[in-house]
Amino acid sequence: MKDNLSNAKFAIDIGPVPSLPVAASDLRFPVGRIYCVGRNYADHAREMGHDPNREAPFFFMKPANSIAQNNSTLAFPVATKDLHHEIELVVAIGKGGKNIPVEKALEHVFGYGVGLDMTRRDLQGEAKKAGRPWEMGKGFDESAPCTAIRRASEIGDPAKGAIWVKVNGQVKQQGDLSQQIWNVQEQIAYLSNLITLQPGDLIFTGTPSGVGPVNPGDKLEGHVDGVGDLVITYAHQ
Repeated sequence: MKDNLSNAKFAIDIGPVPSLPVAASDLRFPVGRIYCVGRNYADHAREMGHDPNREAPFFFMKPANSIAQNNSTLAFPVATKDLHHEIELVVAIGKGGKNIPVEKALEHVFGYGVGLDMTRRDLQGEAKKAGRPWEMGKGFDESAPCTAIRRASEIGDPAKGAIWVKVNGQVKQQGDLSQQIWNVQEQIAYLSNLITLQPGDLIFTGTPSGVGPVNPGDKLEGHVDGVGDLVITYAHQ
């Protein structure tokens, strides 16, 4: 039997729940867990030195409080000399579940956003070489900038359309959502067989080719057709 914690008094104050705006409303989407799909575009798999065959998808996580808001100026991350951008479609889960069939997966989607999976590539690479976990390459402060969430009931479920990112006005990554190796419903179904999805979970669905470096002072503009535009700037050091 689970404890009823609805009226619990906690020993410390950890601040507000991480959240994102819900577009065209005064509501906010509470962020629980952030799951990210690795190497889900064939060209990106190749540029990272892997064979893009349709092997089972794999996932890594970022903490909920790695969320950064759209139109923010961010401090350049510590402990890296090789920060990279990875532009992604973000899926916001509105209804939890486990062992979800592919054909019912989209019933669990609240909406969609545009996100950046910022990566300390040098830390990630060192961890890979040592055979160690690479969370510190992925799950650092403000490593998950994201737009407001647009409701699926308003925009549908995007399965194709341009996805790109510009750095200081120059296109660095571009692709199409239709190039995903595993589509959104397949990702949801597969992940729900590994864990029980919860309302508030986010899924970052992978990035097209062209990942590359970001420096202090750079402005990043990300876009997904029909979903939105993300703009962040890194402060000068």
